[in-house]
Amino acid sequence: MSSPLPPNVHVSKHPCLRAKLSQLRSKNTSKRETKALIHEIAYIIGCEALATGLQTILSGTDETPLGATYAVETIYPTHVSLVPILRSGFGMTDAIESLLPIPAPIHHLGLFRESTSLQPVEYYNNLPYHKASTPKSPSSSPHLAILIDPIIATGGTSSAAIQTLKEWGVDKIIVLSVLGSEEGVRKAAGEWIEGTDIWVGGLDKDVNAKGMILPGVGDVGDRLFGTVGK
Repeated sequence: MSSPLPPNVHVSKHPCLRAKLSQLRSKNTSKRETKALIHEIAYIIGCEALATGLQTILSGTDETPLGATYAVETIYPTHVSLVPILRSGFGMTDAIESLLPIPAPIHHLGLFRESTSLQPVEYYNNLPYHKASTPKSPSSSPHLAILIDPIIATGGTSSAAIQTLKEWGVDKIIVLSVLGSEEGVRKAAGEWIEGTDIWVGGLDKDVNAKGMILPGVGDVGDRLFGTVGK
């Protein structure tokens, strides 16, 4: 019997998401259908994650078309960044961006797995410079980074991205994934336990010698961009 998952790992039980994940697994699912399913799964898992990862605060008052005054609510933290992992993270980004009621910058991290060692290699990073030595005001909003990594297989890529974001100076990370392996999710969850929550649409047990989840969904990037068999 598998040991319990770490407390910062959350696996969706949403019936619609589970059904859509089954559809995504099929080899007969087209490129267009793959894109739609990943968007829809991302929206559901994003709703679940942000329902617990965000709070509501009052930010003033406004008027309705009938002239009635109402209290305006917004999210907290107000400082939120989206960080998709290139290139498959693009498939989830629009869904998460549309969930947020305020504009959020989108920063990209490019990481790939070296084919022999399966270790992550960073090839692109456009995170803006943070002055880590500058203390934050007690009244300033914490910085939440939403890391978008559709597949957590070995956990190496997600772990490297979490470490990069921690060093960048964020206060909290929410990782959103369509699917993970048990081993990979445990590895990523242990990278920064107190600062990271991981939300996955589903969890599979096995990873093959090439670092692919089994039964899995194949290579999401290839399926999204039509480059299967490259």
